[in-house]
Amino acid sequence: MKTNSLIIIIGLAFYLNACGQQTETAQKHTQTNIDMKKTNNYWKDKLDPEAFRVLREKGTEYPHTGEYNLHFEKGVYSCMGCKEPLFESSSKFRSDCGWPSFDNSIEGKIRYEKDTSLGMLRTEIICNRCDGHLGHLFNDGPTSTGLRYCVNSVALDFSANDKNEK
Repeated sequence: MKTNSLIIIIGLAFYLNACGQQTETAQKHTQTNIDMKKTNNYWKDKLDPEAFRVLREKGTEYPHTGEYNLHFEKGVYSCMGCKEPLFESSSKFRSDCGWPSFDNSIEGKIRYEKDTSLGMLRTEIICNRCDGHLGHLFNDGPTSTGLRYCVNSVALDFSANDKNEK
């Protein structure tokens, strides 16, 4: 009986110690977005109403209405809220789902969270710098990554790149 209690106490101590430590990813997230912890009033002043609804309230724009849905210029797609680069145009593909689709993101720029809203299990994609809602990630992409980052156009800003991409 004493042995079982001792094992439980030791296990609980390890668990509590691990819970108090941030992972490397969480530490990086804290360091990169510390300057972007803004109030809703800040975002309402900075963003148009539709961008605010999507980025700050986790909304979704209507399909086939976004500026970047069928946009295929060379360049970089950034977060509309904080201008952090998120996707290179070389990762964009036509999915016909109604929203811009990418098969990869720029490393470390996006955070992934479980989303069970609307009675579905999805992966929400969030700007790692300003916590803006971008869209969702699905594992039904047609390219070698098998991924489809389904992103709201209104959550993106685009900068053309005349140079050859990687």
